[in-house]
Amino acid sequence: MRTFLLTLFLAVLGTQVLAQNRTVTGKVTDAEDGSPLPGVSVLVQGTTRGMATDLNGAYSLELGPGEDVITFSFIGYKAQTITVGDQTTVNVVMETDATQLNEVVVVGYGEQKKSDITGATANVKGEELSKQPVLTATQAMQGKVAGVQIISSGQPGASPQIRVRGVGTALSGTTSLYVVDGVLTDDITNINTADIVDMTILKDASAAAIYGSRGANGVIIITTRKGSVGAMKITYNNNIGIRQAANLVQMANSAEYSNYVQAAVGTPPPASSYNTDWYKTILRTAWEQSHNLSISGGSDKSTYLFNVGYLNDEGIVIGNEFKRLTLRLNNDYQIRENLKFGFQSSYGNSINQNGFNVIDIDTYGNVGSVYSDAYRAAPFIPSIVDGRYGNTSAYGNVGNPLLDVKSNDVKVKENRMQGSGYLSYKPVSWLTLRTSLGADWKNSLNRQYNYQFNPDETTFVVAGGNQLRALSALNIKQIQTFRWVWDNTATINKSFGKHDFTLLVGTTAEKYNQTWISANRNDVPADPNLWYINVGDANSSQNDGKGDAWARNSYLGRLNYAYGGKYLLTGTFRVDGSSRLPKVNRFQSFPSVGAAWVVSREGFMQGQGIFDLLKLRASYGKVGNDQIPTDAYTKSVTLNKPYPYNGSTQDATNGALIEQIIDPNINWEITKEYDVALEFAILQSKLTGEVNYYDKKVENALIKVPVNLTSGDGDKVIYTNVASIQNRGVEVVLNWKDKIGDDFSYTIGGNVTFNKNKVLALNGGQAVYGGSVGAGQGFTTYTDNGQPVGSFYVYKTLGVFNSEAEISAYTNSAGKVIQPTAKPGDFRYLDKNDDGVIDDSDREFAGSYQPVAYFGVNLGANYKSWDFSLSIYANVGNKVYNGKKAARVYGTDNVEKDMVYKRWTSANHTQSEPSANTGNLPASDYFVESGSFARINNLTIGYTLPAALLERWKIANLRVFVTSQNLFTYKKYSGFTAELPGDPLSSGIELTSYPTTRTFAAGLNVGF
Repeated sequence: MRTFLLTLFLAVLGTQVLAQNRTVTGKVTDAEDGSPLPGVSVLVQGTTRGMATDLNGAYSLELGPGEDVITFSFIGYKAQTITVGDQTTVNVVMETDATQLNEVVVVGYGEQKKSDITGATANVKGEELSKQPVLTATQAMQGKVAGVQIISSGQPGASPQIRVRGVGTALSGTTSLYVVDGVLTDDITNINTADIVDMTILKDASAAAIYGSRGANGVIIITTRKGSVGAMKITYNNNIGIRQAANLVQMANSAEYSNYVQAAVGTPPPASSYNTDWYKTILRTAWEQSHNLSISGGSDKSTYLFNVGYLNDEGIVIGNEFKRLTLRLNNDYQIRENLKFGFQSSYGNSINQNGFNVIDIDTYGNVGSVYSDAYRAAPFIPSIVDGRYGNTSAYGNVGNPLLDVKSNDVKVKENRMQGSGYLSYKPVSWLTLRTSLGADWKNSLNRQYNYQFNPDETTFVVAGGNQLRALSALNIKQIQTFRWVWDNTATINKSFGKHDFTLLVGTTAEKYNQTWISANRNDVPADPNLWYINVGDANSSQNDGKGDAWARNSYLGRLNYAYGGKYLLTGTFRVDGSSRLPKVNRFQSFPSVGAAWVVSREGFMQGQGIFDLLKLRASYGKVGNDQIPTDAYTKSVTLNKPYPYNGSTQDATNGALIEQIIDPNINWEITKEYDVALEFAILQSKLTGEVNYYDKKVENALIKVPVNLTSGDGDKVIYTNVASIQNRGVEVVLNWKDKIGDDFSYTIGGNVTFNKNKVLALNGGQAVYGGSVGAGQGFTTYTDNGQPVGSFYVYKTLGVFNSEAEISAYTNSAGKVIQPTAKPGDFRYLDKNDDGVIDDSDREFAGSYQPVAYFGVNLGANYKSWDFSLSIYANVGNKVYNGKKAARVYGTDNVEKDMVYKRWTSANHTQSEPSANTGNLPASDYFVESGSFARINNLTIGYTLPAALLERWKIANLRVFVTSQNLFTYKKYSGFTAELPGDPLSSGIELTSYPTTRTFAAGLNVGF
């Protein structure tokens, strides 16, 4: 690897121009607020030599003999031409140009000026994202874009979950589409945040319709950095810090636990001198670090960028660690004046040591995880004594959490390569022909080794219990995935007087293939050098394997029309064909139309002095969702199924059976969306804003429909397209930018989204149960007409019984005692249908995991060489289900400290907490809590060295900073975190969630 990097570095170095006679350095800033301007084109007049300013607005340019004039240009700003003379430092202040339209942003298969866009889009710059010490750019985007809810996990290597304008499906996929330099993907954990120039989010159906079947859940377009004309530029960025658990639930200590257990079961646990804090046993303060080295530059014929990045996140749970190495090489070549070629390529290698994985080590069949066992483990048992583990399972309790970690080695190794190449040809000035081919290859090796251990004195302090593993086990699973996409487009740009046209037509083809094989074997030696499937007990071997393959073929077109820059019209049409659907429904059309009126450009608005921009826009679009199993419409036959004759299993004969009931005409889920918006800029563009209203309706959503069978083993359900789901909402965005004096500038930005999700109609479909937490609670969510998807559906508590008399007096209208087996201290549940029995028909809706509103606040300030930024994220109005509190497996599980002191007793007749109990309470609103929270996502303070020192030290820029991620969270929820990802039917349930982490880090950005 070192030889490869050195060779590549020397090859890149060899392409550079020779050093010139003198160097001019400086910084380019915004005239309004003094903030640095990255990406400004700095060009030596009369030549093709130049560069772009870095993240701090700095540049360093070499001038040859006779070269004395530099031009500075940037979209949205007035260009400047400066004669250098004998100066070596030239700082430039750029003013906005009212005659120019806003910045250019990347949209599907092209670029558009911001003010010409008729759909709902948002853009986040890479420098905003790279400030935060996170794994993926989507985590850093949290709270920065209205209409985009991002649910993060603290687990190393985990991707956040994204919901664009609500949940639009119950049973299909909800993954947003990422487009990285033209390569389509569902996961960007391999993308280095430092490589990203910007992210454009296509939120509404009009903007996303160009991606057709991939646009139903929103589209995120990522553009990575490229080289620029100029001398070689080297930058190095890093941050190093620590992570710790941001919020821990206070559990009962040994004395409190003993008190509770005695009250619940009548006898106290054995006396013990131990008082174990299981969280301290399995958690740690973990190191994290990130390093990025970039080399870029080029000439008028070619530009290049090479970047290497390394990230290491230990994870706060012992046994966790995530490492990632990324390499990126982006090149562009101007072959002729009208012919251009380029490619973007990346390689990622990651190792995820995941001690948090689910582990089954219970002879009773109970499955737990390290963190859930730490929540339940009895505190009077020691964690480890003289190399032997405390035997929590000997007391009828969960397994020892420390042994959970030490007895398992779980590792996932992944290699991934992404790349795309393009050829662009302009036969005439108004026509661009472009072809591009992108590929994404991933190979993943999952290995889990389970050590052997026995319930005797060699392993445990006390023998016995049910935590054991008689034989070691090795499981290996290899997954290989390959996807390619081929785009061919033609773009025509023409202007006739006040009429401007841009027409895009093209085709795109995509193919995906995945295969996986797995094998396991028992009695494999504990030596890691012998962890192979061919070692161990051959008679215990089990193998499995499967695959998936699908393809899409699409035809697309888009027309952008503008009249005088005032009246804008966009029409998009795409036809998608997907092999995931039967031939009769394989192709679907996705049209959209958007219109906008730039009122501020009308003649009657000239000289009014209030609005710098006033724009009204409206759009309608249709997109699809084919994220269903590839075999969803194909009947499958199971072989070697025993069929008993005359009802006797002894007479059973093997045969074939069609076990799956399918709909052979399954169809697309279709999203239709209306969007209306107002955009404005006032007070010399110091205050900018946007207000959006959207109505997003999903038709033909997949749902379960009951099927009455005339024979067989009873009624079953079939998945088919009959449901409708709606999301309606309002998005508000406001940003203020100003300066005080010459040295101080600041920005204040905020966005809020109000969204209402509702199932409109099941149309004969069957309401869907979900959200199982075990422990006899059955389901916890129910998706039904008139309710949000995945709403909590539980019993309603009416307080606590204080006496036997109250139990006897709680009757239905017919005088029947409703809870005859209850005892004082038990919850009283509502008999909703007055039948005298508490059963599932008495459940009622108790809120949803989907927030009523979520918002972000982003602050920034610059004072001389100091910079400051603060981002806040919050959501309100949602509910979460405390599943870990509900799923008490053994009855002797530990309890939260509040349950000890707030419980009902004969002397404390509280009505909110039941008496001490052994668990397995019915699913009720007792476990449903507020999920509202507000969090300081990031706080960063930086200092950039003055230009005089930079010139003396011969470096382009140097900035040092300190930062904190998830610094503080205010929440009402009593659990670990209210951010709980999951599928549409079971989100918002905390059962074995990884705790949220808080990070403190420091770093530097240096350029040469």
